[in-house]
Amino acid sequence: MIEISALKSPINNQLAITGSKSESNRLLLLSQLFENVLTLENVSNSEDSQLMQKALANKTDLVDIHHAGTAMRFLTAYFSIQDGRKITLTGSERMKQRPIKVLVDALNELGAEISYQENEGYPPLSIVGKKITKDSITIPSNISSQYISALCLIGTKLENGLTINLDGKIISVPYIQMTIQLLNKVGINAIFEGNTIKIPFTENIKAQTLQVESDWSSASYYYSLIALSQNSEVKISTYFEDSLQGDSALQHIYAENFGVISTFENGVLTLKNDENFSPKSIIELNLINTPDIAQTISATCVGLKAKCHLTGLETLKIKETDRLVALKNELEKFGAIITITNDSLTIEGYNNYTETPTLATYNDHRMAMCMAPLAQIYPIRIENEMVVEKSYPIFWEDWKKLGFEIKSV
Repeated sequence: MIEISALKSPINNQLAITGSKSESNRLLLLSQLFENVLTLENVSNSEDSQLMQKALANKTDLVDIHHAGTAMRFLTAYFSIQDGRKITLTGSERMKQRPIKVLVDALNELGAEISYQENEGYPPLSIVGKKITKDSITIPSNISSQYISALCLIGTKLENGLTINLDGKIISVPYIQMTIQLLNKVGINAIFEGNTIKIPFTENIKAQTLQVESDWSSASYYYSLIALSQNSEVKISTYFEDSLQGDSALQHIYAENFGVISTFENGVLTLKNDENFSPKSIIELNLINTPDIAQTISATCVGLKAKCHLTGLETLKIKETDRLVALKNELEKFGAIITITNDSLTIEGYNNYTETPTLATYNDHRMAMCMAPLAQIYPIRIENEMVVEKSYPIFWEDWKKLGFEIKSV
């Protein structure tokens, strides 16, 4: 457990954050599918991306991806088309509780051979690689975008291509768009129109070097920190205004609701306070396209003692933990009065509190990082702080660079 003490002066510093985990894992899989003709720069140093690289290089019949949810989904699809290869794909105890049935059903319907070793619908999986010739599938659209992206990525190597028909309202559209745009970027003519995705079979792509943009989800903690500070400025790289990442919506969300201004110059994103900002009486946001920043926004509201109503959060219940329950449990330690439903979180007001809160992290990297900015307002303690390695291994080192005092308790 660590204790974090507030800064005594305005923040003015510059940091470099490594590449997006989401972009990195998609490009790592694409590189493997196309026999490593892609040279990737600024790849994420997250545990998830390291596990993804290790799994892709694994030549044994057992692949363990621990807590890496994206890797589980992408690799289920990848190994299903490795004709003749038999593997067991497993993970941590929490991973064995995270559903994967929709993706497995879709792959099996296409012609894959995947079965469950323990509980129906959950890892670990037994996968026998097959040559898949079926070229279309219809799946529910209100599912994790990672299932859809996994199908898009392997569709490039199905001899008849793949048409994916999405049935119903699509959630997490930006992550699907990211996958399509990355396919386009490497020269694959993937199309996403309405509720239909078309992925052409592609034998080869040209050798090229790609720079992975830094992770916008990781940037969210600095947006929160500036929102909870005064007369402060942080520069972080490498970021672009025309980002492929859905979480780049942070620019507008934090400008309109928390008075944080974003400017870009040569790949450096500068965040600073808007001196003319007037707080809202209640913050209302639909985060259906940006669920990964819901925790940060909730914690920012608590730091400012702001009321909020956040919706579009249905996918938070099947992440590393049930993030809605976790947020309610931990933010109530600051006196927040919170109600949650299956897809929303509402902060109705605040009671007084006196104790220094000790915050649980639930083996969830984002629970640790979203709470850290609150140290600017309150002394806080965070349990199992090294859970941040999943996506941002040097997070605490960067916070020490900003001037925070962090000590073991």
